[in-house]
Amino acid sequence: MSRQDFFTVWRANPFFVLEVPIEASPAEIERAGQKLLALLAVGSDGARFYQTPLGRAARDANGVRQALAALRDPQTRVLHELWADIAQRAKQTENIAEVWEDAERALGWTEKWPA
Repeated sequence: MSRQDFFTVWRANPFFVLEVPIEASPAEIERAGQKLLALLAVGSDGARFYQTPLGRAARDANGVRQALAALRDPQTRVLHELWADIAQRAKQTENIAEVWEDAERALGWTEKWPA
């Protein structure tokens, strides 16, 4: 997978697609998704794009439905929370290595790769 593809997948994080914080409750997530679906159905230009820490991305109804489905599953939600948090923290810090070390600890990775 190329670097371009990797960032495209990262931009499609459900929290970014729905424009909700990782702390959002299930009800808040559902409301945001339903609102976006309604806006897309009436052709709202404001709903067609969303901003992420990795740049602007296009949004469609199918992407919103997929984001809602992903965040309804608790195990999948946790992974998306982690990846969304990494992207947001990476944008806010100058020490990117620290962000990745925190992510490794959160995943339970304690061993370093051989040099």
